[in-house]
Amino acid sequence: MNEVIQTNEIRKFYKVGSQVVKALQSVTVSIFPNEYVALMGASGSGKSTLMNILGCLDSPTGGTYMLNGRDVSRLTDNRLAEIRNREIGFVFQTFNLLPRNSALENVMLPLIYAGYGKADRQRMAMDALDKVQLTDRVAHKPNELSGGQRQRVAIARALVNKPSIILADEPTGNLDSKVSLEIMGLFEDIHAAGNTIIVVTHEEEIARHAHRIIRLKDGLVESDQINPDIRKVSDIQNKTLK
Repeated sequence: MNEVIQTNEIRKFYKVGSQVVKALQSVTVSIFPNEYVALMGASGSGKSTLMNILGCLDSPTGGTYMLNGRDVSRLTDNRLAEIRNREIGFVFQTFNLLPRNSALENVMLPLIYAGYGKADRQRMAMDALDKVQLTDRVAHKPNELSGGQRQRVAIARALVNKPSIILADEPTGNLDSKVSLEIMGLFEDIHAAGNTIIVVTHEEEIARHAHRIIRLKDGLVESDQINPDIRKVSDIQNKTLK
């Protein structure tokens, strides 16, 4: 099976005044189609820098990054933007929804950049909102939705282009424990449907939903292990009911 993501000794250095900050020193990881991976690390570990590179939001200083068999390490910003829109669906902690647009319009946005016609945009956006069980809120604006509903809209937007990767950055950081569990249940459904998921988190309980956990420390991979005790939402809900 071919990797969807393959990094080979990628590095990212920043110059701050006279100092060189080595955010990533040498990171080599492979992620395969339909894997569910948690990317963990304390502040300063390099996980946010790695997320930005994997999401084609930034380029490495050195090394190579292969995305679906293509080297994207040295592409221009415009080419990276095209690949981001086509290959990667983003879910952010702060939702990043346009406040004046309805749920439907927010989900349709990536499809405008991708060049779809209006009828196709509406159909695809409605299908994505249906997957997150939010078709009864399509006309609502973000300030008319709860935090959990706003995150569902963000997930629908991430899914709408049928990307090869869903990249979620602290997706439950602004949600209470009950709603967080509901959102993680959605990720389980998305993974079961065949998507590759990468969740960036500092929370152990959230990471335990993933099937594989990669931990970073000081810009290096500290560990990369299969999760032997996957935290399933259905199991947690059944225990609560008993």
